[in-house]
Parts: sequence; structure tokens; C-alpha cells
Amino acid sequence: MKTVLLIPARYASTRYPGKPLARLRQPDGTTKTLIRMTWEAARSVTGIDAIYVATDDDRIRAEAESFGAEVVTTSESCENGTARCADALAQAGIAADLVVNLQGDAPLTPPWFVEALVTAMKADPDAAVATPVLRCDALTYGHFVEDRRNGRVGGTTVVFDTRSDALYFSKEVVPFLPDSVLAGGGPIPVFHHVGVYAYRPAALAAYAGWEAGALETLEGLEQLRFLENGVKIRCVEVDARGRAFWELNNPADVARIEAVLEPT
Repeated sequence: MKTVLLIPARYASTRYPGKPLARLRQPDGTTKTLIRMTWEAARSVTGIDAIYVATDDDRIRAEAESFGAEVVTTSESCENGTARCADALAQAGIAADLVVNLQGDAPLTPPWFVEALVTAMKADPDAAVATPVLRCDALTYGHFVEDRRNGRVGGTTVVFDTRSDALYFSKEVVPFLPDSVLAGGGPIPVFHHVGVYAYRPAALAAYAGWEAGALETLEGLEQLRFLENGVKIRCVEVDARGRAFWELNNPADVARIEAVLEPT
């Protein structure tokens, strides 16, 4: 099975324009761009046959090529990362049995998150789309609550059924937690959706032919297009193994990620 990893990256982010080129301080005091950190994270994943940065922006292309990444030029009309992956596959004629979308804003993604997705897809030929989910610890749950309290759209949460197929994704914190649950000290029953996907090429091609639905438009979450069109998304629970995980969604997240990078 040939597995290709794509890193969709756009300059014109509504919440954070130029986000892929944002520079983050490294433990040695130097800085690296977000797109470079994500590409380096991708290179640490085993079982990947090829890695491409997919972008429509010349500034991102130049930065990616400066550190040796292969770049696929995509249409300016791609409205999200999944659409950009579908366009990259079609434009470049990339042959693959499985396509991984590692969003360009998640440099803290551990390699085993992606490897777990590939394993799950290989184990179930009927699974069309899969994505990792991570049970929130107190720190991550606190970030979610803080963002919503301050009117920021931060990470995404997900609820899923007994077969681990997604029921819904939201930028709100779901499910609602009564104070008694939080005071109980047990595991927090909120799952952070990690912005990585694995698709069968047929699912990507179908996605490109659908219009955005009402839920996707309201939430601003591309994966809801699959659910609105009856395609199941398999949620693969992963273990952070003590590592902190957070995406760069807003400028405020730069400090959060830099804090994780600091040596202990």
C-alpha cells in the first residue's frame, strides 16, 4: 500500500494571515517557520512513501523549497485543507492507496498519531476516512475553556459512537460537563480532535464534488462535509505519551507551543 503525506498550507488564513510562515522560537534560541516544523514532524513518521507541501502561495513555496521540501501547486480556490489535498492529488497525478493530510499548523503532532491512522485504515478496508482523537488532560481542557471564555476559536472537540465513528465535531467544547464531573478527579470525557486525516483517494475525489453544507459553514470545520454526505469518519484514539499537543490556531498559540518546546 503506497501512502503519501500531504501538508496543505495557505497564506490567507482568516484568523491568522501568513500562519505557515510564522516563526517559532526553538530550544536553542533560533527560530523556524511553522511550515518547516510541520514538514520535519512529517519526516519522522514511518511508513510514508512521499511527502509534499501543497500550496497556492509563492511565499510558502519558496520557504518550503528552501529547506528541501517537494511542493505541489494547487488552485487558489481550495477552501480548506481537504479540498487542497484532493486538488494536489488531481493536479500532480499522484498515485496513492492512502493519503494522509497533516495540516500545516500542527508541528507538535507526534509521529505515532499518524502511524496509528495508517494502521487503522489498513486494518479496515471499508474505512473511507480516519482521524486521531486525544482525550483531554486538565491543561488542554483548560486551554479550550480559556479560549471560549475569551471569544477565541481554538481547537476542535469530537464525540463518537461505540464503533468509534464520529457523531459530530465542534469548535465548542462538547460534551457539556457538569461541575460534578470535573470535581470528581477522574478522566475528562472530552476528546480533542487532532487535525490529521487519512483518506482513501475515492473519498477525497467525492469530497471535491460536494458543496459545503450548513454545518460545515456554521462551524468552519471541513470534516463535517463528510458527515453531512453520509460518509463515516473513524476516530482513532491515540496516546500523547506525556507530550503536550496543541495546534497553532491563533497568534496566542505561538507562546503555548514555544512553552512546550522549552527544555525541561
